[in-house]
Amino acid sequence: MEIIGYKYTNEADAIQARKDCAEHYGLPVEPNDTTKYWVDYSEANLNVPIFWYINFDESIEVVLGTPQTFEVTIAPITIK
Repeated sequence: MEIIGYKYTNEADAIQARKDCAEHYGLPVEPNDTTKYWVDYSEANLNVPIFWYINFDESIEVVLGTPQTFEVTIAPITIK
């Protein structure tokens, strides 16, 4: 599947990017808020090598910069 977003070779960088977006938008407002982050990251665990990524949204371009296009392998859906 083709993804437009931000690709990270280690999880720590993805966590930092998520944190940067949250801080940019002032999240969380209170420590016990339900919404802690503006975006979340995913693990492309079927790709070799594994990587982490954040899907593009216009609201985070100001924080993370220009997105890139890359492929993520997803498991096929089987219907029984």
